[in-house]
Amino acid sequence: MRNGPCGSRLALAAAGICLLAAAVDAGAESRFPQCRNERVLPFKGLFTATFDDLKRLPTAQNAGILGLGGAGAWFAHTADGAVTKTFSGATQLEETFEPGATLGGFPLQMGGAFLTYGLGRVIKNDCVAAVGGELVQAQLIAQTLTYSIKGMGRRARPEGGGFSFPSGHTTAAFASATVLQRHFGWKVGAPAYAAAGYVAASRVQGKRHYLSDVMFGAALGIVAGRTVTMPGGHKMSLGPVATEFGPAAGLTLLKK
Repeated sequence: MRNGPCGSRLALAAAGICLLAAAVDAGAESRFPQCRNERVLPFKGLFTATFDDLKRLPTAQNAGILGLGGAGAWFAHTADGAVTKTFSGATQLEETFEPGATLGGFPLQMGGAFLTYGLGRVIKNDCVAAVGGELVQAQLIAQTLTYSIKGMGRRARPEGGGFSFPSGHTTAAFASATVLQRHFGWKVGAPAYAAAGYVAASRVQGKRHYLSDVMFGAALGIVAGRTVTMPGGHKMSLGPVATEFGPAAGLTLLKK
């Protein structure tokens, strides 16, 4: 019974991640809706387009998702120690969650994105190439956001060391899942988000991150994926916000 409260908090946090995923506006048009008649970017264009995407990042919808992620991280923070102790102490789960470190790692996420893009170019399939290109851009934005916040916060990891907040593996996995959901709907998006949730859980079970780290990482990933699949944006500024457990991201509406 001692694990009951922690288990409940973990379940609520997992539900929060699912709600973050559901907050993605599936009805809004992406730049390449339904993979029809895409304009495939050249290789160099993937990087220049990423800079443009960073300018589009501050939107009201992205602000709402970051707000949900921040609220979830704040709630989870109160149970970080207890959840980590309980979940990581379940040694029978180690083998189950061990692959999460590889699945959410930058080499696999970015390597898979480049492979998809390259395959599309080789077989002259614009749909595959366009999705691969956006996966690359999403990973670049995810890494930029994650390490900017990590560098400011330098939160200690559960097992020691620094740069715990937010979880880079979680951010990367949710960024890819969001791109796939935006292109292909929930038939592809649901299992992709489930895989991203698995990566997040593996980071907590492996004592690499706290629950609050993966909660905010999920929000960052969704924002990264949305940003590369939606044009436009409102006049807003993005900046760091200090919190009790580390920095978060804040968005401020600017007057025209």
